[in-house]
Amino acid sequence: MAKDSFTVGLGNNDSLTRKLAEEDYVKFWEKEAEKLQWSEKWSKSLEWDPPFARWFVGGRINACYNALDVTVRKNGKKPAILWEGENGTSRTLTYRDLLDYVCRAANTLKSLGVRKGDRVTIYLPMVPELMVSLLACARIGAVHTVIFSGFSSQSIRDRVSDSKSKVIITADGGFRRGEIIKLKRIVDEAISDLDFVESVLVLEHAKIPVEMGRRDKRWADLVNAASNICEPEEVESTHPLYILYTSGTTGKPKGVLHGTGGYLVHVNSTFKWLFDVKDSDIYFCTADIGWVTGHSYVVYGPLMHGATQVMYEGALVYPTPSRIWEMVERYKITVLYTTPTALRMLMKYGDTLSDSKDLSSLRLLGSVGEPINPEVWLWYFRVIGKERCPIVDTWWQTETGGTMISALPGLETAPMKPGSASRQVPGINVGVVDENGKDLPPGKKGYLVIKAPWPGMLLSLWGDDEKYKTVYWSKYPKMYYPGDFAIRDEDGYIWMLGRADDVLKVAGHRLGTAEIESGFVSHGAVAEAAVCGIPHEVKGESVISFLVLKEGAAWDIRLRDELVQHIRKTVGPIAVPDQFYVVSKLPKTRSGKIMRRLLKAVAKNEKIGDVSTLEDEAAVEEIRSAFKELEREIEGSKLR
Repeated sequence: MAKDSFTVGLGNNDSLTRKLAEEDYVKFWEKEAEKLQWSEKWSKSLEWDPPFARWFVGGRINACYNALDVTVRKNGKKPAILWEGENGTSRTLTYRDLLDYVCRAANTLKSLGVRKGDRVTIYLPMVPELMVSLLACARIGAVHTVIFSGFSSQSIRDRVSDSKSKVIITADGGFRRGEIIKLKRIVDEAISDLDFVESVLVLEHAKIPVEMGRRDKRWADLVNAASNICEPEEVESTHPLYILYTSGTTGKPKGVLHGTGGYLVHVNSTFKWLFDVKDSDIYFCTADIGWVTGHSYVVYGPLMHGATQVMYEGALVYPTPSRIWEMVERYKITVLYTTPTALRMLMKYGDTLSDSKDLSSLRLLGSVGEPINPEVWLWYFRVIGKERCPIVDTWWQTETGGTMISALPGLETAPMKPGSASRQVPGINVGVVDENGKDLPPGKKGYLVIKAPWPGMLLSLWGDDEKYKTVYWSKYPKMYYPGDFAIRDEDGYIWMLGRADDVLKVAGHRLGTAEIESGFVSHGAVAEAAVCGIPHEVKGESVISFLVLKEGAAWDIRLRDELVQHIRKTVGPIAVPDQFYVVSKLPKTRSGKIMRRLLKAVAKNEKIGDVSTLEDEAAVEEIRSAFKELEREIEGSKLR
């Protein structure tokens, strides 16, 4: 764990909030719920029948109303979306524009037979119509299920078949790294024999020819002609808002089901605590809406606070690696929320690109998606934030709905520790326990658990309550188990040590993959690292490493020996890998998470299984080639 700590505050210090949350977390969340607009107040704050929680039972609310109408009544002319395409095209939509557009889209869905509770699959690029589609569903009480626009036809088929969506919203194509992804063609292949899909609504975005079948409708023909008046459906607080399928890093995607009232309360409060967004701020979260970060902190959170945000379609490093910094300069972005994967990628190019742009508008930085290496954290803080911007390193999941552990500049000024997710947010009861569920003292590694229900938690897994119980609640009775390994320090700060199922056991010692990977990345020659374990007849597991070097670094015996000593020093001798593989890229999901099971499968010469969420299959082939090359070297040394 890094010993350095930094305090960069925004002038907030609300210790009373934490005090109230600790005294009675249910009453605390009641107070937070009162900050939203309810058409009918709840009769019961929490109905807890482990492992099922229902928040604000009896209350009635509409997510779209809270996201748009509330701000329109105050200032409908305020920009809501500053959209930019990869090719430089741009659009601006005010809150009034967005509300009118959403109402027309909602009326279109009604005309296609969509009613409260029906599912609508959305497969669109990062364009304003993606946000419009989610909000249109929410306005009429339909359940949206967004599929990231990089997924394959089989992935779409699996998700649509599971949700039984009545309507699919897609586009002719989307742009990525200068190429057009033909989305409509992928949808056609996915649903060719799925008769329960009644309509496919097609947005003309890339302006390419598409085949239009009997159930296909053009977005412009219907939406442009629809009325811009659509009264919001008042739904129960416990009414499903969306289904979002997990990325499938460890197996078949699961349909995470989120409700409305509790979810909105959690996201509304945490967005304020995390980012302290003011009326003058320009906010930019780089996440795609196809992931939960996009749902919570691109759509619902920012809009409920009347924020102006940048929305971007394309790769952050295209056509040049300075693209993201150019956007910060162009839009005077004040709050930037991105991933460690993106930061490590940008670090590879050095400091010159970011230093050449005016980043002085930035006042707060955020990280999401995975633990951030201390070395990357310090680069973000010093090079991008110029040591004046607080960093919120957020830990949460698709299942939790909103942030659970993070620094909270919008609430309090507290030291930041590079590599630590900081403390639990108010109203959340986080523990670090041993195999038997007993609390561990500070400094001891254990399993992260959530000890009490929280408003943003999933209702269940879509259509599978039993799997919900088994996956999240079977390890520890009445405690939610997210599957992460962690440690709590003397100050109560949580340090995430990677997935518990990615924990290695070498000669009786438990090692977190994130610890070893952070050790590698803290070396000046390494841009990215992934480690996994393979069976070893003596040690139980043998550590093997996969490294992506920074530009200019060359692999040789000297660097190998240097890295061995570096890992011995930063993590410990037991963590030194037995094998090193240098590759140009790591196999990742489209959300940027390393697929360690693929690394392990290749190392053990096993079938790699489902790769529907893999970003680039070439990464796996390169790793296979690296293994074969090493085997040849080993055989050659034996002969000599």
